[in-house]
Amino acid sequence: MKLRKHLVILALFTALLVTAAGAAGAAEVLRMATTTSTDNTGLLDYLAPMFLEENGIELQWVSVGTGKALEYGRNGDVDILLVHAPAVEKQFVADGWGVNRRQVMFNDFIIVGPSEDAAGIKELPVADAMKKIALAAAPFASRADKSGTHVAELALWKTAGIPEPDKEQWYIQTGQGMLETLMIADERKGYALTDRGTFIKYQDSRGDQSGLDIIVEGDDSLKNQYSVIAVNPAKWENIKYDLALEYIDWMVSPSAQKAIAEFKLLGKQLFFPNAGQ
Repeated sequence: MKLRKHLVILALFTALLVTAAGAAGAAEVLRMATTTSTDNTGLLDYLAPMFLEENGIELQWVSVGTGKALEYGRNGDVDILLVHAPAVEKQFVADGWGVNRRQVMFNDFIIVGPSEDAAGIKELPVADAMKKIALAAAPFASRADKSGTHVAELALWKTAGIPEPDKEQWYIQTGQGMLETLMIADERKGYALTDRGTFIKYQDSRGDQSGLDIIVEGDDSLKNQYSVIAVNPAKWENIKYDLALEYIDWMVSPSAQKAIAEFKLLGKQLFFPNAGQ
């Protein structure tokens, strides 16, 4: 069963192979598990050719929630992770599965909802906004998938004094990615926690059909930190640790940090480099 699982993941990586023109078959391959936000926004499509040109290494990636990405790391299915759930990441390293964790960039989470804002949470502090959503029994769409966004959302509910929102009828557990969860929140005229970059992508794809607006933003608790982590080669013989280190060094280099800062969608900067901070 485990062998079958590894073969399925290998097939998935093959299907998602990312190459630069004319470079197929010529470069070494680094396998990465990352979050949906770095893929949905187009950031990796933008960075991968630069990494290939500068280092001669092709990047293959699969985009999933952070929880699933860490699972791929524990199973030795990938060489490196690019994820955004700091507390869970630190435990992953402490348990011996990952090494050389480095911060590379951040963006922020926002609470989005219907323009009419039925729960009346516009511009409230986050904890107060979450409480009012619960008191109003307003629909709230959650990824409910142990992703970095889901982990952050649960922490916000706990801070608001609502530790088990999943027991409430108004709480919609989608079990899907961020774009799909935003679509469900939109259809149900509900609220959701999302990273800003994916929401910009959603708005761009939906245009006038989107009924979601940014309702709450700017709180310090909404910072969304991304880090790279190499999978511990002591756990798996097949890990390409040397390539993982090259990727880590590149992501924190001045050239990559500059590229991250310059990446925009609809004229808006989506990620803010902070290596070494």
